[in-house]
Amino acid sequence: MKLGEDFWVVLEQIIKEKKLDKSVVIEALRKAILSAFRKTYGTDKSARVEIDFNKQEIRIYVVKKVVEKISEPMDEITLEEARILKPNINIGDEIEIEIEPQEFGRIAVQVAKQVIMQSLKEAERKILYEKYKAKEGELVNGNVVRIERGNVYVRFPDIEAVLPLKEQIPGEEYWIGRRLRTYLLEVRKTTRDPLVILSRSHTGFLKRLFELEVPEIKEGSVEIVSIAREPGVRSKVAVLSHYPEIDPVGSCVGYKGVRIQNIINEVNGEKIDIILWSKNPAEFVARSLSPAKPTFVELKEDEKRAIVVVPPDQFSLAIGKDGQNVRLAVKLTSWRIDVRTPEEYEKEKVNEKETEVIKKSE
Repeated sequence: MKLGEDFWVVLEQIIKEKKLDKSVVIEALRKAILSAFRKTYGTDKSARVEIDFNKQEIRIYVVKKVVEKISEPMDEITLEEARILKPNINIGDEIEIEIEPQEFGRIAVQVAKQVIMQSLKEAERKILYEKYKAKEGELVNGNVVRIERGNVYVRFPDIEAVLPLKEQIPGEEYWIGRRLRTYLLEVRKTTRDPLVILSRSHTGFLKRLFELEVPEIKEGSVEIVSIAREPGVRSKVAVLSHYPEIDPVGSCVGYKGVRIQNIINEVNGEKIDIILWSKNPAEFVARSLSPAKPTFVELKEDEKRAIVVVPPDQFSLAIGKDGQNVRLAVKLTSWRIDVRTPEEYEKEKVNEKETEVIKKSE
């Protein structure tokens, strides 16, 4: 079967430009020929296709029954014709023969070409999907090419991705041509090119930035245990060191604060508190309320609740504006945190004792 020299030249160019696997292309071509064959002769017809890419040849084979007189040309062959190929064959036997190009037809060839190009497109989309699926959770760089309905579209060399409004840092400005670093959040299959979704508000984005700026995190000597984030406003990052000689907080801050400042600049001025993690929950909860300095922490482990006592002049600092500081501390530690002044704490203790006395008397 001949598809024309121009077809093979174009096919070779597509393989090189799109960096496709030739074996994948040949398999797509084989399936396309079979599809065209079935469209021409019916879905119940079976065939075998051989492709020699280098010789630019496609051969199609079908099984025919040996008969005395042909009534179904696609299914039957005369004994005389069959014995030219296989001398010992008899009436009623079956033989596999190659279909001549004229038997397949010009229309079928056009159908094959269309299906082949569609199959190649699907193969290209599959490669794109697998390429970017492997990058989920990583930092990627691209250029902003358009902004529509609040969504920012970022161009990579071979695909366009979207930074949805909900995944943006609140208050950050985006413009066409801006070089943008983002977190590859998710890749979805669609009927067209894969949908690549980006994020700058995800906690993973902040974690990858720390890995980028802090070598100790990248190499594993310092570990990020947890992150609590309100994008564009404030974050808390809990860290620990696997080596006593390495200061995890100092490593993240860097000499004269250079490392942390680079990260802050990337997240549009978002404030970042670096918290030293502790295996002691009470100590970790106390540290999580930084910059406030609690004087006492009582844990109610059965409720996963921590009552934190702070000096009266630090109560507002511990709570934070609109409750932000304590809210982030809760996310960071996974403990429910109730902040109290010494006076409030003592009053609650007295009430608890009175309640216990009443219960006992009953």
